[in-house]
Amino acid sequence: MSAYFAEMSKALLAADIYRPCLVLDRDRLDRNIAQVKQRLAPGLAVRLVDKSLPCVPLLSYIAKALDTNRFMTFHPPVTQAVLDAFPEGDMLYGKPMPVEAAKAALTRRGAGWWSRVCWLIDTPRRLAEYGALAAELSTELRFAFEVDVGLHRGGFASPSEIKVLTMPKGLRCEGIMAYEAHAPEIPGLFGGAAKALKKASTLAAEFVAGLEPDQRRILNIGGSKTALLHGGGAANEVSMGSAFVLPSDFDKPGLDGFQPAAFIATPILKVAAAALPGPAWASKTLQALGLFPRRGCYLYGGKWMADPVFPEGMKTNGLMGFSSNQQFMGLPVSAEVKPGDYAFLRPTQSEAVLQHFGAIAVFSDGRIADSWPVLPIG
Repeated sequence: MSAYFAEMSKALLAADIYRPCLVLDRDRLDRNIAQVKQRLAPGLAVRLVDKSLPCVPLLSYIAKALDTNRFMTFHPPVTQAVLDAFPEGDMLYGKPMPVEAAKAALTRRGAGWWSRVCWLIDTPRRLAEYGALAAELSTELRFAFEVDVGLHRGGFASPSEIKVLTMPKGLRCEGIMAYEAHAPEIPGLFGGAAKALKKASTLAAEFVAGLEPDQRRILNIGGSKTALLHGGGAANEVSMGSAFVLPSDFDKPGLDGFQPAAFIATPILKVAAAALPGPAWASKTLQALGLFPRRGCYLYGGKWMADPVFPEGMKTNGLMGFSSNQQFMGLPVSAEVKPGDYAFLRPTQSEAVLQHFGAIAVFSDGRIADSWPVLPIG
């Protein structure tokens, strides 16, 4: 671990990067892509999740490696950027959008919105709203049904609810989206992850069976934590995003063998004996009780959705609190660090975090090999 971050530190110094930045290890990314290729079930395509990989060069790099032009999207400014960057890209919304947002996108933006975006419908009311929008704009709109296969975050709860719907003129059903992020979190007391995943797959198959043959182009299931556990079911594609860079929230059995490929790197501004504001005896008492460190450092920036990983033993401290300007971190007394050294943190998630620092520093073969711009936040 120390040698790995020492090499990354040398690369950052050589690249004259002396500020907080997001470092992407492209060599580890390649190995994670190879894992997907090796373990993805036959007959399943990958739909890349743009919110989790919010960087066009990163999306392009993975899309080319996996030979996919399918993207799951969540936010119109990002959708526009991906539509522009991928002229053949097929977009599926991963959450239902207010009909007013859909209208604004269709009337103010490019042609891709009319032909390459598949909207998500979760209720009869939203189906009617989108039907009215199609009539108002004299166009045909593509959509997929959001179906509930156990997550209980919305969507149609049973195939019978879809069966009784009257399809408005101007809407074309492309299929379903079935998300089962709950499955890896189900405790053994309630059947465990394997049982929850099997139940979700069975429910998804029932929804698919209720569709007409020409309504089955997009049969989407899964997310990064579960995509590689599917196979032989009714789905024809799985969604994946965070798995490729493996933030810590995705340390799950379904991604065994994957490696973290994204880190926050930031200079250490100060190294000092740790002391709380107030009387000296308070700090000494808490240190004697093991509740406050004897040594610490202050980082350039902070308060990120990330866990410290280097220097080894570096920790946040609740007594000192958090700061987005100069984050205090506790250190072991033996830690050999000095101002100007880099600290590294591992993001807990990739969405939003990857966009926080501007262009991503691409680390490969021991050097910063490239700089990849990120997608707009809004």
